[in-house]
Amino acid sequence: MELAYYADYAVRLVNSEEPERGTDSLTSLEAARELFGSSTHLAARAAEADVARLRTVRTRLRGVFEAADEGDEVRAVDLLNALMLEFPVSPQISGHDHLDDATGRPDWHMHLADHSATAGAAYSAIACMGLAFQLATLGVDRLGICEAAPCRNAYVDTSTNRSRRYCSDRCATRANVAAYRARKRLENERSARSGRTQDAAQEASEATPVSER
Repeated sequence: MELAYYADYAVRLVNSEEPERGTDSLTSLEAARELFGSSTHLAARAAEADVARLRTVRTRLRGVFEAADEGDEVRAVDLLNALMLEFPVSPQISGHDHLDDATGRPDWHMHLADHSATAGAAYSAIACMGLAFQLATLGVDRLGICEAAPCRNAYVDTSTNRSRRYCSDRCATRANVAAYRARKRLENERSARSGRTQDAAQEASEATPVSER
């Protein structure tokens, strides 16, 4: 499994809360287990106490994305480094369970092995390491916060031209529609002002006595 994949753990955790909308989906053990996705062995280990642990890490991870989005690279790195010190992992080479179809040999790849006492700590460890790998590989500016208010979801920009500004196509479309409507309103207001100015000039001209023209 590629290390970059694990960055999605961080994104999923951060986006389990939408502060601007006042919503939070991480409120139960079942919700915490859903975060683990395909990591069924970790989900099975999750306990009620992990909900509070993950919510605390979520706040700190959002701080990483917000610092990166604001262009404060040093702060983003410092925050992430602090998390990795608290939630360490051991990179290992894995592949015995994944044989190459052509050669029959193991498909060797890097895997993050955690030795955490709790599922919440394990999730935090692999989320932070995955995000750190993306940050170091792609650059701090690839971590962003969606510009489509009131979304504010986190994302990792993996586009080739560093052009991503929204967390999803849905938010991008919504923002583009809002921008179009704003431009149309401005154009209509300008047109209305211009029309009123022309009407006023016409009225003034008609009110002027012929002898004064």
